[in-house]
Amino acid sequence: MENNEIKNLDIQGNCTYIISLIETSKSSTLKAINSELIILYWKIGEYIQKDILDKADKIYGENIVVELSKRLTSHYGRGFSKSGLSRMINFYRKFKDFEIVATLSQQLSWSHFVELIKIENELKREFYVAMTINEGWSVRVFKDRINSMLFERTAISKKPEETIKKDLKLLSNQKIMTESLFIKDPYILDFLGLEDSYSEKDLEDRILQELEKFLLEFGSDFAFMGRQKRIQIGNKDYYLDLLFYHRKMRRLVLIELKLGEFEPQYKGQVELYLKWLSKYEKQEFEEEPIAIILCASKDSEEIELLGLTEGNIRVSEYLASLPPKKLLEEKLHKAIIEAKELVTQK
Repeated sequence: MENNEIKNLDIQGNCTYIISLIETSKSSTLKAINSELIILYWKIGEYIQKDILDKADKIYGENIVVELSKRLTSHYGRGFSKSGLSRMINFYRKFKDFEIVATLSQQLSWSHFVELIKIENELKREFYVAMTINEGWSVRVFKDRINSMLFERTAISKKPEETIKKDLKLLSNQKIMTESLFIKDPYILDFLGLEDSYSEKDLEDRILQELEKFLLEFGSDFAFMGRQKRIQIGNKDYYLDLLFYHRKMRRLVLIELKLGEFEPQYKGQVELYLKWLSKYEKQEFEEEPIAIILCASKDSEEIELLGLTEGNIRVSEYLASLPPKKLLEEKLHKAIIEAKELVTQK
């Protein structure tokens, strides 16, 4: 074949196609190895727990695990150290259903499981499993979400156990996200780098400058639609602070930014905006728009009396800086207890 004929061949196109085949194969191979590794670790944990620890007294069983770790480490390296075997045992204890493990091994890495087995509360663990798969979190993002106490900040944590399980099942099986899995309180906006004194415009400007991080805090299905959208009602002009769209919920999400404490009149203002959005912006296939009023603080009793703990308007606080974890834990724990007491009273 002459050189000019070779030049006429689509060498680049052929090469690109073959490269895509190689990369797809590599990706599939890595996923298969990851899955097999996770299943192996689960089976090792099951064996040690059922055939060694359950059949021996505590001290004798632990001594056997230590000896096993020494021999396995000499053969296969540090992954089978005492702490490594302990993780495998804990893995089996936290995820006893093999079918579930086999399914999750196709979607999560062993590093994800290492973080998951640290979570004692089963419902919280199920929440992070469902959200990690839905959002496609890397291990780093996943750890950040746990450290920021995402579960406790999400509205679902304040619901009865049956509701939590039902909502997680909808997300896992049907990819349907409820408002309770989406709405958080408070939102952590420390990445905005706001100074001690700032205006609503400053807050809005910084959100747009850090839009990628802002969307990550709200969720991967969140899409930005517009800022300061002008709407006309009668002879008056109004401006919507931030407008987003949530793909899985199939609805517009309005975010109104308020610097200080929540004021009751905000409810009427936002109700007006939602009615306009429903009439002029909502598509036939979409659900009714919802709104989040983001403010620096709020009074829980006032929010309850105004009926803003449910429905299409929610009030959430935002934290411009992340407080010490202990203080955040105390604040969220108190909020969860109060919310569940209200549900019981109703």
